[in-house]
Amino acid sequence: MTNAYKLAKETYLKLGVDTEKALKTLKNVSISCHCWQGDDVVGFDSKEALSGGIQVTGNYPGRATNPEQLFEDIEKVLSLVPGKKKLNVHACYSISDSYVERNAIEPKHFKAFVDFAKKHGIGLDFNPTCFSHYMVKDNLTLSSPIKEVRDYWIEHCKRSIKISEYFAEETGEPCVMNIWIPDGYKDIPADRISPRRRFKESLDEILSIPYDKKKVYVTLESKVFGIGLESYTVGNAEFCLSYSDYKGITPLLDNGHYHPTEMVSDKISSLLLFNEKIALHVTRPVRWDSDHVVLFDDETKEIAKEIVRNDALDRVFVATDYFDASINRISAWVTGLRNVQKALLFALLQPNDKLKELQDTDLTSLMVLQEELKTAPIGAVWEEYLKRENVEQDYLAKVKEYEKEVLSKR
Repeated sequence: MTNAYKLAKETYLKLGVDTEKALKTLKNVSISCHCWQGDDVVGFDSKEALSGGIQVTGNYPGRATNPEQLFEDIEKVLSLVPGKKKLNVHACYSISDSYVERNAIEPKHFKAFVDFAKKHGIGLDFNPTCFSHYMVKDNLTLSSPIKEVRDYWIEHCKRSIKISEYFAEETGEPCVMNIWIPDGYKDIPADRISPRRRFKESLDEILSIPYDKKKVYVTLESKVFGIGLESYTVGNAEFCLSYSDYKGITPLLDNGHYHPTEMVSDKISSLLLFNEKIALHVTRPVRWDSDHVVLFDDETKEIAKEIVRNDALDRVFVATDYFDASINRISAWVTGLRNVQKALLFALLQPNDKLKELQDTDLTSLMVLQEELKTAPIGAVWEEYLKRENVEQDYLAKVKEYEKEVLSKR
């Protein structure tokens, strides 16, 4: 125990916070790491360009180009990130000796991910990939007016549920399976309700198959708009929240998928009142859904505080979701994951009972205490956490070494 941590521990104790309890709690909070940062959302099943209202910019050297390289990179990331982790997999990362249609994927095409998860003692999450594919017609998938297109993606999502169940059975941890579609129109539509009706019917068909709801948590993710889909998005917030409530599945909030002045942190408490579980994709939307690396910024901290102060660490599935190809991809992964954990630590170091009491009795004192907490010595507590997890604070040196020895040779 360093002197800095001892002093920080005493400082927080005066504020009514037990740093040891915070560290013990943080150690067991699982963060799901998105696999798609490592190769710019390319995947292994198709060579088609990234499409569907999303975009990755930059061409930093060293991108993973095959499963072996991606696993090598993720393994490096896991070694540099403390605490409990999961790996979040997209369906386009299926592994096979020959081309497999997305409506024909099976658990065997993801066995390598299960083997990797078992090796590292982590769980797995999953996502159907309804973009960057020839069966996305006119930017539409599950809401397409073409039955053949809808049926293709319905089958893809059904198979994704079965793969998610396979993940849960093999790892012993529940699998979050998230459905997100890019469907929408670039210009003003003449009929807004029909695509949403078709989307609802497609989802009804997908969820008609039996699956173990204790092993698989199906989530539905909304979006406000995408590149090339600026005027209308089928799966907007109102649709996705309404459908999640209608079917009793888990709502997923991506904090880049709302209007710039909308804060996901403000939505969490409302959803916790009406849902057993909720799910989050944590990102950083500099301009809308630009998916920048997560920083230790105000909204990330506020999201974490809402989870902790509402005693919801066991009710909120937390995953990262961003892709930056302008900087070293390993560093992008580690920086974002660590900042989510650091934000949770910041939240765990708040005297939440005292703050709630002051909100009801003394707003002046509440403001003063909240400001005082901003400069409390979290840094020393974070360093102690890294030390106990046997993870070095200076990960950049390790990243640069890996870049020199591995990435630069690709």
